[in-house]
Amino acid sequence: MLRAYWWKILCFILVMYVCSYGFFVAVPKLDDRMQQTIRNFFFHVPMWFGMMILLGVSLVNSIKYLNNPTPINDIYASAFATTGTVFGFMGLITGALWANYQWGKPWSGDPKQIGAAIALLIYLAYFVLRGSMNDEEKRARISAVYNVFAFFMLFPTLWILPRLTQSLHPGGQGSSGNPGVNGKDLAPSMKLVFWPAVFGWTLLGVWITTLKIRLQILIEKHS
Repeated sequence: MLRAYWWKILCFILVMYVCSYGFFVAVPKLDDRMQQTIRNFFFHVPMWFGMMILLGVSLVNSIKYLNNPTPINDIYASAFATTGTVFGFMGLITGALWANYQWGKPWSGDPKQIGAAIALLIYLAYFVLRGSMNDEEKRARISAVYNVFAFFMLFPTLWILPRLTQSLHPGGQGSSGNPGVNGKDLAPSMKLVFWPAVFGWTLLGVWITTLKIRLQILIEKHS
């Protein structure tokens, strides 16, 4: 039994560790505005990591469906897309909360914020598309094709275009970023929480998705 549930136990331990030690670990004092809000880094950024991983798994299952059109591949693709999109919204919300302290308001029309909103709208269109068709085979096939398009649209909306324009967000053009919370400059004390946060939140997303898949399979069997 332990072999089957070890990753769920690990998920629980990591999330509890992040939600507790994340509020006590020593963090760098960067400026008067950021102060303790830097701890949001343990929630905001891992949500985007988790989103990319979950949507990546959804992409793989959509491609598998196009090669082997079985209902289970479509169920997996849809379920992982759902959880990934939820993680995306959580990333957007935690980012808005952080921006309220750093930039003076939660939404300033920053290119990074706009790009993230566009990416999520593209995925919302994926669910609208699925809900607009009654034919299961047609819905699964068209959804799979659209899912491939939606995933690759993440790169220009989240990573490429925001870096080509003036942005307040770290990594954007004209932004000096925040020393201590960027890539190789990540403060050593924060690494002790950040990487467990990435793995913990991602595992939680996978756990939620597996429950959704099991529920969907039961619905399919009794419909």
